[in-house]
Amino acid sequence: MSNSRFRTWMAYRKGFTLAKDIYQLSESFPKEERYSLTDQIRRSSRSVCANLGEAYGKRAYPKHFYTKLTDCIAENFETQVWLDFALSYKYVSKSEYFDLRTRSEEVGRLLSYMSANPEKYTTNP
Repeated sequence: MSNSRFRTWMAYRKGFTLAKDIYQLSESFPKEERYSLTDQIRRSSRSVCANLGEAYGKRAYPKHFYTKLTDCIAENFETQVWLDFALSYKYVSKSEYFDLRTRSEEVGRLLSYMSANPEKYTTNP
């Protein structure tokens, strides 16, 4: 049994890349946002992948697996809210915002698919 199978999940791969891109973009946010918006958007975007790793660790317990997936979905929505704030304060351009939001929505669809089809992710190969 591989301990890294969750890294092959499309939601993880796309979520990981998104979190890295959000981190890089948020480096340009004003210093006064360091402990608020910057920290929050980085945490929520990273939490999607972290919770997927936890979900994998709990795959033998379907209810726990499902709970971790719902945590992923919630963190992904939180990331979108922080993106809304970043746009409203003009910390990101409209094109950057729409790119990141679109990618976050794609991660959300992948997470929803996983949530609707847990048997594809909880069974051992």
